[in-house]
Amino acid sequence: MNELFRTLLGLPEQASTVATQIDYLHYVVITTALLGATGVAAAIIFCLYRFRGDAATENHRGPSAPFWLELMAVGGLLGMFLAFWLVGFRQYMTLQTPPADAIDIYVIGKQWMWSFAYPDGTVSNVELRVPAGRPVRLLMTSRDVIHSFYVPAFRVKQDVVPGRMTSLWFEARRPGTYDILCAEYCGLSHSRMRGRVVVVPPSQLGDREGEQSGDLAATGQRVAAERGCLRCHTVDGTPHIGPTFAGLWGSRVPLISGGSVVADGAYLTESMMDPLAKLHAGFPPVMPSYFGRLSAVETAALVELIRSLRDRGGGDEPLAPAPTGSLATPTTEVPR
Repeated sequence: MNELFRTLLGLPEQASTVATQIDYLHYVVITTALLGATGVAAAIIFCLYRFRGDAATENHRGPSAPFWLELMAVGGLLGMFLAFWLVGFRQYMTLQTPPADAIDIYVIGKQWMWSFAYPDGTVSNVELRVPAGRPVRLLMTSRDVIHSFYVPAFRVKQDVVPGRMTSLWFEARRPGTYDILCAEYCGLSHSRMRGRVVVVPPSQLGDREGEQSGDLAATGQRVAAERGCLRCHTVDGTPHIGPTFAGLWGSRVPLISGGSVVADGAYLTESMMDPLAKLHAGFPPVMPSYFGRLSAVETAALVELIRSLRDRGGGDEPLAPAPTGSLATPTTEVPR
């Protein structure tokens, strides 16, 4: 039955662990809508024929439904809506909660190409290479405009927003090659912004096309030094002009505006691109924006560096007085 519905609707294969359940909800919603529309159309045709007017019945009042029938109709429709919402919400929460052992891969969208940075420092364009049977979480941002990362065979899609980090996860069932599309109009070559997910057995995960290797956290250490991050931030828990990177990942950051936010990939990326969006309480707002100044790999490397320091200690230290002349302006070199 599943294959019959999938063929009738022209859907691609169900290549991820969540695809089948999403399709089942799709089938039920479409079938219910078709049956409901057919019933309404049949009722209209019946009423048009049964209660058609003429001179003798011009003032005929027509039938009226009993209250209990109206109540059942309203209750049934409301119950159906709530059932769809419940199933959809559970699927949404599943898609928003990656397994603890998921592999993190950084995705950068730009006109008009997808780039991928892996935790081991490998970087590739166009081709995303992942192991079969292992959950993968994508941490995504954009260098220019809004894109949307879409893999039809996996039934996953997520907007990729400049200056912010969004995420999605999937687990591919079997080896194969699957199309990546951009589902948000992003310019003249939007239709050509394509890529591919190459799913391989775990033993064949290496040999990525167009790869550049190196340790991503080590690259982040170098980027932090070259871009001036270490003039305000430390990596050993020592208080300074800005919050230390040590223990920052996953901590709850108090905000000047009130409340707090978890220091995850989304918050850290936003802080690099738009530092004034969520100001850390206790620290002066002196950080410049790095939007357009950090390359895709540099952004991912800095996030990975901070993540690698999550167990070092530190966190929300109070502000230490800055020595005179210490607020050096970061380098203004713009990466290609």
